[in-house]
Amino acid sequence: MGILIPLILITICCIVIWRAGDGFMTASEYIGRNLSDGVRGATINAVASSMPEVFTSLFFLFIMKDAEGFSGGIGTTAGSAIFNSMVIPAVSVLAVIGIGLTKSVKVSQKVMLRDGLSLLIAEMIFIILISGSELDWYHGFLLMIVYVAYIIYMFWSMDKKDREELLHESHVSEEDFAEVGGKQKPFFLGLITLDLERIFIGKNKINNVNAWFLLVSATISIAMVCYLLVLACEWIGEETYTVPFLGTFHGLGIPVMFVALILASAASSFPDTIISIKDAQKGQYDDAISNALGSNIFDICFALGFPLMIFTLIYGPIHMPPEMVDMSSELRFLLWLLTVLVLLIFIIGTKIGKSKAFLLLGLYFLFVLYVIGRGSGNEYAQSLADWLVSVVRWFSIN
Repeated sequence: MGILIPLILITICCIVIWRAGDGFMTASEYIGRNLSDGVRGATINAVASSMPEVFTSLFFLFIMKDAEGFSGGIGTTAGSAIFNSMVIPAVSVLAVIGIGLTKSVKVSQKVMLRDGLSLLIAEMIFIILISGSELDWYHGFLLMIVYVAYIIYMFWSMDKKDREELLHESHVSEEDFAEVGGKQKPFFLGLITLDLERIFIGKNKINNVNAWFLLVSATISIAMVCYLLVLACEWIGEETYTVPFLGTFHGLGIPVMFVALILASAASSFPDTIISIKDAQKGQYDDAISNALGSNIFDICFALGFPLMIFTLIYGPIHMPPEMVDMSSELRFLLWLLTVLVLLIFIIGTKIGKSKAFLLLGLYFLFVLYVIGRGSGNEYAQSLADWLVSVVRWFSIN
């Protein structure tokens, strides 16, 4: 019973984030329909897909207000990056193979190398920046600058013709939103099914007014459930916790970073999984798979950097105790190593089939086992953790 309540709460959060994310995406695409594809993708779409990670990291910091809260943000963003790199491509491939659309998926190796290498560089900068005993606003600011640099590099690495098309043309028109609105089912059903489009657009055609109402309501919904998600993770990590009107229960008594690594990251990445499966079923394999790597850069640099900058500007620097520094170093280096493995799986060979998909899921399963082992004090997991920390320390000294 101790962890059943927070697990139920996390499940509810997954559903609400998914449903509210659909509404946010619809509204943001309509509002940004006159922007070029490249600008919209780097701004509106990136924010739409990673908003749960931003809010979760923000609430971890502002609820716990200490180094452990920041570690929860690291756990969420790093865990989400690992989930995005392994689980989302795997289930997207298995989804299209399972329904017989194809026997394997071919993705652009050029895109994979571009986004994969950029992600490795961003993660290395992440390791270097978040390695001291004190974190201040400029650490978060520099992380966000890394994302801006990635966007600039992405544009200028394209052919001149493609770059000009992305900067000056939009491929979204009013006709693309013809199916939005016009839903005849009762308003009350929209409340029950969390269908925000039915609630705020309903039988009407989407326009600037109801699109903004939809956007704001979706943002508030995501923010509220991310707050509950952080509370649930905090409860699981504590020795004992109190739920209003229900009483006091026992948690697992483990660092909140390990809880966030698995549960908060998976919950915040649930909408991305649904979107990628839909893209794969439409034959848009690059969007379904390679974009997971690109979105990870946003998660690591902006979803963590922005809350860090805001929090430290308000409350001052975060002082990291030595054990927290080691724990975050361990996680960041593990993330980098797993990204290298994933990139090798993607670029070796020309296609991604069942074998690679199951290999990715197997790696994620091992990652989960490692996190569980670390939380429970397993000696083998602790030995691996000590090695990861020693490598980071060696590079720091040299």
